[in-house]
Amino acid sequence: MGRLFGTDGVRGLANRDVTAELALDLAVAAAHVLGDRGAFEGHRPKAVVGRDPRASGEFLEAAVVAGLASAGVDVVLVGVVPTPGVAFLTDALGADLGVMLSASHNPMPDNGIKFFSRGGHKLDDVIEDAIEERLREPWDRPIGADVGRVRHAPEEVARYEQHLLSTLPHSLAGLTVVVDCANGAASVLAPEVYAAAGATVIPIHAEPNGLNINDNCGSTHMDDLVAAVRSSGADVGLAHDGDADRCLAIDADGELVDGDHLLAILAIAMNRTGELVDGTVVATVMANLGFKHAMTDAGISVVETAVGDRYVLEAMRANGFVLGGEQSGHVVMSSYATTGDGILTGLHVLGEMARSGQTLATLASSVAKLPQVLINVRGVDRAGLVTSDAVREALASAEQQLAGTGRVLLRPSGTEPVIRVMVEAVTEHEARRVSEELADVVRVELAID
Repeated sequence: MGRLFGTDGVRGLANRDVTAELALDLAVAAAHVLGDRGAFEGHRPKAVVGRDPRASGEFLEAAVVAGLASAGVDVVLVGVVPTPGVAFLTDALGADLGVMLSASHNPMPDNGIKFFSRGGHKLDDVIEDAIEERLREPWDRPIGADVGRVRHAPEEVARYEQHLLSTLPHSLAGLTVVVDCANGAASVLAPEVYAAAGATVIPIHAEPNGLNINDNCGSTHMDDLVAAVRSSGADVGLAHDGDADRCLAIDADGELVDGDHLLAILAIAMNRTGELVDGTVVATVMANLGFKHAMTDAGISVVETAVGDRYVLEAMRANGFVLGGEQSGHVVMSSYATTGDGILTGLHVLGEMARSGQTLATLASSVAKLPQVLINVRGVDRAGLVTSDAVREALASAEQQLAGTGRVLLRPSGTEPVIRVMVEAVTEHEARRVSEELADVVRVELAID
């Protein structure tokens, strides 16, 4: 069996891959690995548990709570909340661990289980491996007063809301923003926060019913947001994903402003105020070359990591950096959060618009992006990337064709069963041609019979 944890927790088709039994067993194993520290310190371990609104989260939440309480962990059940809200509350409430039930931007039938350690930090590989090793091991079950207790505490989400607002130095008065909540975890919270900060808010896709999360809406489907911004004459549109750890934007003309642009806007603003530690921002290998050129022009250094906000976080924590992110809209502002936070990102981008008086298009223009084409190749053997001579030769040929004017990235996804083929080139035509040629080789050579 392969490794259970991916780049962002355990994720898969709910009730098929991610079952109630697995959720309960993982909760018990996590309680033993992460909760033991509290027991050693002489207090009963405590966990914060939240979820996004997808239907399967209801039974998975029940299973996680059962596993934690049966292992002697007290549970603070906060209900539907963004993933960064669970991270924040894990720290704010002094919990030993946090659990978020969400498959983020994935379709509704999927779900996932994400764990946070004390302080609200994502787990490193060593801790995840320790949880897997203790999965379904024999254990002594507590009885009587030693079993965990469960407290329903949705009111704790207000503590997270107040924290978000406390980070913003500028009122958003005068700005009109359309917010696509993806029928997800931020459907109530995001419009409330932006309005409380002073903006005029037009929410869309903010009526979750358990089945419509990420359904042609949110940060992976932005056509409705573009239409809403144009029809309303709003200054900006913001799109979150199902668990609101991402933020992408639309400018007043209906043009996409992606994670590279948002990261650049924040980096330049923080560098101006002296907040950007060592004048450095952390980005992944997927960041567009145009982003890197813009940072060089602004006198800002870029540290590059593997794809996944956990790797961005690791680099930030190791070096004391305060800003990092991904093209997909995961942005980490570690002065205020321990993980990517879409609402926090949105607030601070809007704050820079309010402070400077500039439009989002003007702020984003610092990044002149190279055309980029990304193809997800399904039904292939991801492990074959490191063994196929034909794929290696095709990759070398693609890089030679670009002759230093672009770049190629070929990698297995950490969250989906696909191989990603990404090509940047001087023209979109060239990027598409090279990416399709390489993707065709991957399909043929790594096809699963």
